[in-house]
Amino acid sequence: MPGSAPGFARDPEDMSDASTNASTTAQNMGERAGAAAARVRDKAAEMGHNAADQIDRSREPAANYIESGAQAIHENADKATRFAHQTADKLQNTANYIRTNDMSAMMDDVGGFVKQHPAQSLAVAAAVGFLVGRAFRRD
Repeated sequence: MPGSAPGFARDPEDMSDASTNASTTAQNMGERAGAAAARVRDKAAEMGHNAADQIDRSREPAANYIESGAQAIHENADKATRFAHQTADKLQNTANYIRTNDMSAMMDDVGGFVKQHPAQSLAVAAAVGFLVGRAFRRD
C-alpha cells in the first residue's frame, strides 16, 4: 500500500496477531529462561552436595595423616630431649672432672687410657695432628 512502511501491517487484525505472537514468543522465552535457570540452580546444588560429600570422605584420612605427623614430632622431640639431657650430663661430668683433678691426675688418666686402648689412641692422635696441621697451614 502506498504510504506504508515495508514490513508493517496496517490491518488492525494483523497487528493484533503480531502482538499475540510477540507476547507468546516472549512468554516462551521467559519459560525457557526460567527452566534453564532452574537446571543451573539444580546442577549447582548437586555440585555443592558432591563437593561436601567429597570433603566428608576426605576428613578422616586427612585427620589421620595430621595425627601421625604430630606423633612423629612428639617422638622426635622426646629423642632430641633425651639426647640434649645426655649431652648436658656429660658436659656436667666433664666440668666436675676438671674441677676435681689437677693436671698431673689428668695426664695419669690419659696415660692409662692410651695403655688400655692403644689403637684408638693412635687414631685420635692422628686426627688431632691432621686438624692442627690444617689450622696452621698457609694457603
